[in-house]
Amino acid sequence: MPSSAPADAAARAEALRDLIEYHNERYFVFDAPEIPDSEFDALVQELRELEREFPELVTPDSPTQRPGGRPATTFAPVVHRVPMLSLDNAFSKDELLAWGVRLERLVTDPICFVAEPKLDGLAISLQYVDGRLAVGATRGDGVTGEDVTANLRTIRDIPKRLEGSAPALLEVRGEVFMPLAAFEELNRRQEAAGERLFANARNAAAGSLRQKDPSITATRELAMFCYQIGAREGGPTLRSHMEMLAWLSDVGFPVNPHIEQFEQLGAVHDFVQQIETQRHSLGYDIDGVVVKVDDLAQRAELGATARAPRWAIAYKFPPEERTTLLRDIMVSI
Repeated sequence: MPSSAPADAAARAEALRDLIEYHNERYFVFDAPEIPDSEFDALVQELRELEREFPELVTPDSPTQRPGGRPATTFAPVVHRVPMLSLDNAFSKDELLAWGVRLERLVTDPICFVAEPKLDGLAISLQYVDGRLAVGATRGDGVTGEDVTANLRTIRDIPKRLEGSAPALLEVRGEVFMPLAAFEELNRRQEAAGERLFANARNAAAGSLRQKDPSITATRELAMFCYQIGAREGGPTLRSHMEMLAWLSDVGFPVNPHIEQFEQLGAVHDFVQQIETQRHSLGYDIDGVVVKVDDLAQRAELGATARAPRWAIAYKFPPEERTTLLRDIMVSI
């Protein structure tokens, strides 16, 4: 390996960092992405490969070293008790299996996996104190998010008070999304009112959740699935992800029903292909499948990087190809 990166590699890395930061801001701050997720993922992957080949190009503020984008300044900041990390990606069966091989080198006991659809929505954190919803926030940059508690209270799926005996403190992570039927209805109302249409359901969900007036959020049909506990003081002993989700369901949180447990990653890949064929019948947008280690003790053993947990990976679907019909061309001179 050369002692220093060539000038063209350094220049490309700097250009990629600037591009990724720009598109992160368009996505996280303005809710107005300009490129598809697949193109953004390709930029991040190119930067990651450059940094892998030339480690001296890695900077502390590189987007490969931290999750999310900077939070908007419209809402008050909320510092997460436990950082809300991003996920590393896999784009093929080989990459999924290679991830499994890396895990097996780090733990001694056999690994059991869980897999569930990756919703294309907005990640949130919900803090409950003595069973009552106290604070709700967006992910933001993973360390600091935006306080959108008032808007989250308007979402029917989010419990305002937990059922049964609640821990003194419970922080739950989930994904807010807009069902496709609600998205289509919202755009019909927008068009009738002469207002801007939303490009997709993810943008509609993010824009609806970040309204300054909660009464506007209340008119938008938003939904939520929870997928993780962030912080907890008290409550039952939980040994696995499946136990965690079962308990969260018992105390009132909605959980995605399309989650399965596997002993082999080959079977996980079959599940990924199955979900991909069903993606348009689910009623909400997904862009992949999240695969996780089920055992919570093994997760603690595996730990995390600054950006993502080692015990989870997002298997991203390839970009969809669509046909556009050109009806007419007007030429002016």
